Amino acid sequence: MSNLIFGFAGGQESIAPVRPLSTRLAGVVVLAALLSDYLFWEEVGGVNVLVYMVFLVGVHLALLPRHAPVRRTAGFWVAVGGCLLSGGLVAWYGSGTAELAALASALLLVGLVNQPQLRLVSSALFTALAGVVPAVRLVASGLRVPGGLDDRLRRGWYYGRLLGMPLLALVVFHTLFAVANSHYAALSAATWEALTGWLARLLAAVSVPHLLFLGLCAVVSVGTLVTVPVHLFLDYEGRFGEFVRRQRDRVASFGVRHPDFARAKHSALALRKEWLAAVISFGLLNALLLVVNAVDVQWLWFGFEPAPGFDLTQFVHEGTYVLIFSILLAAGIMLWFFRRNLNFYQPGLPLLRWSATLWVVQNAMLAGSVGLRNYYYITATGLAYKRIGVYGFLLLTLFGLGTVLLKIWQRRSAFGLVRLNSWAAYAVLLLLAAGNWEIWIAEYNLQARFTQLDIGFLLEMPPRVLPVLAEHEALIDKAKELVAEDDNGYFYTTTRAAAHRQLHARLAEFRREYPSRHWQSRTGAAERAYQQLGSHE
Repeated sequence: MSNLIFGFAGGQESIAPVRPLSTRLAGVVVLAALLSDYLFWEEVGGVNVLVYMVFLVGVHLALLPRHAPVRRTAGFWVAVGGCLLSGGLVAWYGSGTAELAALASALLLVGLVNQPQLRLVSSALFTALAGVVPAVRLVASGLRVPGGLDDRLRRGWYYGRLLGMPLLALVVFHTLFAVANSHYAALSAATWEALTGWLARLLAAVSVPHLLFLGLCAVVSVGTLVTVPVHLFLDYEGRFGEFVRRQRDRVASFGVRHPDFARAKHSALALRKEWLAAVISFGLLNALLLVVNAVDVQWLWFGFEPAPGFDLTQFVHEGTYVLIFSILLAAGIMLWFFRRNLNFYQPGLPLLRWSATLWVVQNAMLAGSVGLRNYYYITATGLAYKRIGVYGFLLLTLFGLGTVLLKIWQRRSAFGLVRLNSWAAYAVLLLLAAGNWEIWIAEYNLQARFTQLDIGFLLEMPPRVLPVLAEHEALIDKAKELVAEDDNGYFYTTTRAAAHRQLHARLAEFRREYPSRHWQSRTGAAERAYQQLGSHE
């Protein structure tokens, strides 16, 4: 990667003498821009994303030196696998979650190629974004006006004046012959009409939005393939370590880096007082949380039956959000008490650790109660995207509570917890992208036991759900109540005839529209749905 010119350290731009873009890299950038335009112009996510991901991974592996440091990092290969996996998921499902995972994977790959030492997923993403501008500036600075252009312009003006008189004579005699000979005039008119028609088609094909999109593809290609070091986020990460270290600075001693002989603002017993406050806090909060968990276990965990008229929607929405906030607040309190030298207070450390561990376990039980609330809501009203997202968040919460235990017992720093949880969030994103959620939602919600069927929600799902809807169309007549959601978020009752009509309209539209799709926008699930609908037509 000898094409590096701009470096960013601490937000300050520095310029270093380097060699310009290599011919191979310049050709790859042009190829990437043209390929991106061919794959994505007026297309939606499908096979094109997989093709681009394979291209992006292949180019980086080919351009990286054999012994490049990034090849020895686990994060780089995780990003490579994430790119290929998310690209394949977009090619099969075409879901928004899979597209988001593909975007995150591509940025993660580019960021780690830029700075292999990065540890946070967010730092890699921001590094990739921050490297676009200097990379474009580098390429733009290498575009030079060809030497001797002035001489060529003067020579062209000379030949233009030299040919001006013969061309003028040609136009004059052509006009005279057209006036004198009607057959020649007709032939001339037909030739001119064909020429103007060809020019009109050429100008129509030159679309300004298409040119702008091609320019965007060029910028993206430069940003993803031309590596310009961006040290800002790496320098920021360098201020933090993975473990909490005992602070022995700014005290009245020449044995520390920054001695401070001023009057101490805190007494020698300040650490013990902080420990006492932490123990009392954990004791009171453990007692309070024990009561809450006991109530939840007795009420929710075994034999939960909502009372007549019980508002399950409000129970889940308000209770879930409050409990999730309480879990996050608990994690914040834990990070506050274990941030500094309290980790090294040996006389009271065992009691503090076990009290904090008990609180973490009780918060995990609280997360289980949140999951049960969501489960009861699903069994009563059906599946939806947000209800699935709650379980993804709870999965991250449980993982986060586990990392809090690492902080308690291994003296991990808050930065170490953020690092582990950022990679866990990326893994959960890939996991959510791998799910065939729309099909599972439709199959689960199309059960006669539900008192209300949100048919509007099902009809707005991607086309791959249409075979399931067509197979269970008879359920529309058996459902007790059919509802749909308007633009303002309010539900209204719809008729069975309207539901049948909308379903048939969607089926007809998909059968008519899908064959005209280009291969770039096709997905495996949509292809299978089209074949299934064709066999049942």
